[in-house]
Amino acid sequence: MYQVIIVDDEAKIRSGLVNLFPWSQLGFEVAGCFANGKEAYEFILGNHVDLILSDIRMPIMDGLELSEKLSSKRKVRIIFFSGYQDFDYVRRALRSGAIDYLLKPVKYEDLVDCLTKIRENLNIENHRSPAPEEENLSYYEKLIGMVKNYLDTNYQNATLEQAARLVELSPNYLSKVMKEHSDLSFSNYLLKTRMDNAARMLKDIGYKQYEIAYRVGYDNPKNFSRAFHQYFHMTPSQYRQNHCPTHGE
Repeated sequence: MYQVIIVDDEAKIRSGLVNLFPWSQLGFEVAGCFANGKEAYEFILGNHVDLILSDIRMPIMDGLELSEKLSSKRKVRIIFFSGYQDFDYVRRALRSGAIDYLLKPVKYEDLVDCLTKIRENLNIENHRSPAPEEENLSYYEKLIGMVKNYLDTNYQNATLEQAARLVELSPNYLSKVMKEHSDLSFSNYLLKTRMDNAARMLKDIGYKQYEIAYRVGYDNPKNFSRAFHQYFHMTPSQYRQNHCPTHGE
């Protein structure tokens, strides 16, 4: 894991970045959080740090001062984030060696993309081969895989909110990721999973239709029959007759 520290004078922002962002999935570990550049600088002098995420305006020592002070001592990558869109801040940040400048509130996808690129560069610099799953799967592919595995095993009671908690995203952002990076949206994949399992159970005459409806997440058998008909263009009874011709419901 590459070591990252977070520097911001707002405690809520520090806590949010630490607890709401899936660092380990991207190959990073949060080594510390600090309220100003001076605290971060003192920590860096005695500890290995690969990346700094820092606000610009802070008391005692701001982010630009921290970057300029470190530039003569050791190479540490810095991403600045700030609510100030003044070009002078951007110019100074880039001149001081920052590799990116993100505006608050930081967009989740922007930070993911930035960290993914940094990890790849660090791997090259350190002659570190990525794990086999990293070679074949992008961050979004791994995330979607986790969601699909959750739906495959919990389709009866699955919800977008529960899936979002599993992958540490907001429900709205998870829904957006599924739409943009998956062959099916969250709701469509859940429907497909439920209907495929309903069809499988209909082939077994040991299951009653109302029981199948309940097992795939429908409290009302009529709603299940309606959804099944829309999906397969036949009723559950017709499907069963086609696959179990010698047995009725």
